[in-house]
Amino acid sequence: MIQFLIDLFGAVQGWLFEHAVEPFMFFAGLGEFTEDAFEGTEWFLIGMVELAALYLVLRPLEAAIPVRPLADRRARWNDFVYTLVQRLGLFSIAIFFTLDPLMDYVAGLLRFEGVHPFNLEALLPSMPPVAAFLLYLVVIDFCDYWFHRAQHHFNWWWGLHSLHHSQMDMNLWSDNRNHLLDDLLRDIVMAVIALAIGVPPAQFILLVSLSRALQSLQHANVRIHFGRFGERLLVSPRYHRTHHAIGLGHESAGQGTLGGCNFAVLLPVWDLLFRTARYQDGYAATGVRDQLPAPAGSARNYGRGFWQQQWFGLKRMVEYARRGAP
Repeated sequence: MIQFLIDLFGAVQGWLFEHAVEPFMFFAGLGEFTEDAFEGTEWFLIGMVELAALYLVLRPLEAAIPVRPLADRRARWNDFVYTLVQRLGLFSIAIFFTLDPLMDYVAGLLRFEGVHPFNLEALLPSMPPVAAFLLYLVVIDFCDYWFHRAQHHFNWWWGLHSLHHSQMDMNLWSDNRNHLLDDLLRDIVMAVIALAIGVPPAQFILLVSLSRALQSLQHANVRIHFGRFGERLLVSPRYHRTHHAIGLGHESAGQGTLGGCNFAVLLPVWDLLFRTARYQDGYAATGVRDQLPAPAGSARNYGRGFWQQQWFGLKRMVEYARRGAP
């Protein structure tokens, strides 16, 4: 059965490339990039499969055990647009393969000077592939934790990242509700880290896919937790919802200063080690404090549509850099 699905996927990829992608590449004068386009076709299809799987698995769960009824269905649709951009645009994959030749060039220069680039697997040459993959996962997740904390620490960066937190109706598509500049920064940093520690391209793609699937679950509108022990092993929807809680997940002790809790992307161990974990039983309301009406907030408008949200994010970045975050 698995082999049949693999063969079917390959046949669809070949047909799509031959009848649509390749003719377009030659028409546009980009024939020299057809090999890259073939890989891009594969990941376009993988993105389509991810979208279908998320909808078929998480959408029924949201209908069966929702945290709260959706008050703004247009906002969920807007999050779906972000997901299309992310899953089918292949930003992180494209950046990885763009930076790969550059990193190889730098590595060649270092070797010429007698400096051998670091490779994580070289520390344990007999490490099984599965163990190597898990090691890469842990290292990248550790770096992702600190990257996430930086998004909540620097005023200008919070101006961008607050768009992600402004969804008051969190749903299975909300993970991808990010400012494009914020996404670009993260994808570049994570790709450089992956290349620096020697992650093979195939494993990087698998790491990205696994991380995206788990983060979609975390943001889903589902009343799910993993229990006292499980929530210390893997970030659950309830644990991450606390990170999105109004006046809690993005503020230090709810005092209006940047900070927050539950920054872990996949593994809560980093929150436990660095004292940023917060466990609570309820499912808090999500959003940013300044979205609330006065006197609790300032009724700030984060925008309705995709482009308005992007523009307002740039304006917040400049505003917060000048005077500090609210």
